[in-house]
Amino acid sequence: MATQPKAPAASAGRAATRKELPEHFKAYKHVWVFIEQERGQVHPVSWELMGEGRKLADKLKVDLAAVVIGPEGEATQHAAADAFCYGADLVYLVADKVLEGYRNESYTKALTDLVNSYKPEILLLWATTLGRDLAGSVATTLLTGLTADCTELDVDADNSLAATRPTFGGSLLCTIYTLNFRPQMATVRPRVMAMPERVPRDIGRVITHPLGLVEDDIVTKILSFVPDRDSAKSNLAYADVVVSGGLGLGSPENFQLVRQLAAVLGAEYGCSRPLVQKGWVTSDRQIGQTGKTIRPKLYIAAGISGAIQHRVGVEGADLIVAINTDKNAPIFDFAHMGIVTDAIRLLPALTAAFRARLSPHTRDRIAS
Repeated sequence: MATQPKAPAASAGRAATRKELPEHFKAYKHVWVFIEQERGQVHPVSWELMGEGRKLADKLKVDLAAVVIGPEGEATQHAAADAFCYGADLVYLVADKVLEGYRNESYTKALTDLVNSYKPEILLLWATTLGRDLAGSVATTLLTGLTADCTELDVDADNSLAATRPTFGGSLLCTIYTLNFRPQMATVRPRVMAMPERVPRDIGRVITHPLGLVEDDIVTKILSFVPDRDSAKSNLAYADVVVSGGLGLGSPENFQLVRQLAAVLGAEYGCSRPLVQKGWVTSDRQIGQTGKTIRPKLYIAAGISGAIQHRVGVEGADLIVAINTDKNAPIFDFAHMGIVTDAIRLLPALTAAFRARLSPHTRDRIAS
């Protein structure tokens, strides 16, 4: 497997800078993970990030804290209790009726107040729509650094957060350090981290904090909520099997071969960025740096070259099968199995073979 280059940003003069850190930075301790809720349900990616936060906290020999912000009620209390089952040592809780539904003003106030009061060294959020919006506001308010859309987190010998993300259009992986500001903040792409096992535990220490806002303090109002009822939307991030196609398929008509194999396997289908740019496939099916990150048990990539932009979205898959006519395509550097052939010829053969192998009961279930 080829090693991708990493450019350690802010490494020049690193040792000298570390010695010059202000004395008050010593007050910043522990790793925090923001627990994201959606309509009363914890977003599963929050628990993925708790697993990564646990690793960082253990390396730093500090506590891992979950930050739960939401409306008063059973759902928010349950989210706080569940955080201990995913490794939290303590929970910071802000519960208020004003926090019913996400609004940037109220959530930024809650999170920045918590940070200023209890001073975490590291604060992690997911790079979801909500997480990106909240993280940018909080970092700006706190006048600290933020590394966005990370694919890897670690701590170095000086116990600084090393946040790695694609850069230069995705052609490089760059490791970024926030040396002169606290807290060190990062957002992480969903599905790049493994989901930790849920271990039932008793509720531990919960620190409640007042919001200090009333409804009249907030300019933004939620008038109504209209759910997305488009059943054709993809569920790529949580699919067990994904079949994907790229420019090597040659035409939008040939992309139907990807859809057909996915249908027989009961799988989701996806694509690389150029197919979205050409209008062959809708953007919700895009996989890669600027699309979805996936962790399926099986990923079949047909006619995809495998540039770093695509690699960062799929390398968490258990088994990657690549089909490409170019034996030197980058995808063969990280695929578990590679087939050098024309995907336009192989995909129909695979579809026919799987259709013949699957039982009538399985075919009926997939068809329904």
